[in-house]
Amino acid sequence: MRILFVGNSFTSRNNLPGLIKGLAGARGISIEHKLISAGGASLRQHLNAGKALHEIASGGFDTVVLQEQSTLPIKSPARFRESARDFGEAITAAGARTAFYLTWARRNAPETQRALTDAYGAAAAELGATLIPVGMVWEHFLKHHDAPALHDEDSSHPALAGSYLAACVFLIALLDEDPVGVDTPVKGLEQDTAALLQEAAWDICSDLSAAE
Repeated sequence: MRILFVGNSFTSRNNLPGLIKGLAGARGISIEHKLISAGGASLRQHLNAGKALHEIASGGFDTVVLQEQSTLPIKSPARFRESARDFGEAITAAGARTAFYLTWARRNAPETQRALTDAYGAAAAELGATLIPVGMVWEHFLKHHDAPALHDEDSSHPALAGSYLAACVFLIALLDEDPVGVDTPVKGLEQDTAALLQEAAWDICSDLSAAE
């Protein structure tokens, strides 16, 4: 599978695409990926820059994963939807599928997760896109676990455990595979912690699916 990731540091931090590739490889799925990322960038900025649209049109990708600037869907959901539509049209024209990387609330503002979830969910429903519900899984995990920390010290970006949990959610929601039992080592992440995150991702995603 060839995947193009379009986003910012929430995607690039801790090499999320590489973590997803490692998990997928353990399940026999080969992934080639490319990342177009700029610090703090919004989808509209990526559209205006043109590089992402060029890659979508010429890159032969199966899936394009879109990640909006972390607070824009809260502050301006209409602007997010407009950018999502513009990207969706280009992705469909290229014969690929669209996926949205639903991100998480800042540690000091957990109440904003609802707005993020609603904005991404509505965009995915409108475009018939795949929703990767990372923020929802983080929200459930944080209600029941004090450790490991998912947020980095800035209370915004992901710690390694947060990115790994995100990668597990991608494996489930995008590739329809179970991460539980994958023993591929990740530098800096204890195997016991990885196992906890794998099981949490599977259990929470299963609960979310059952609630739909």
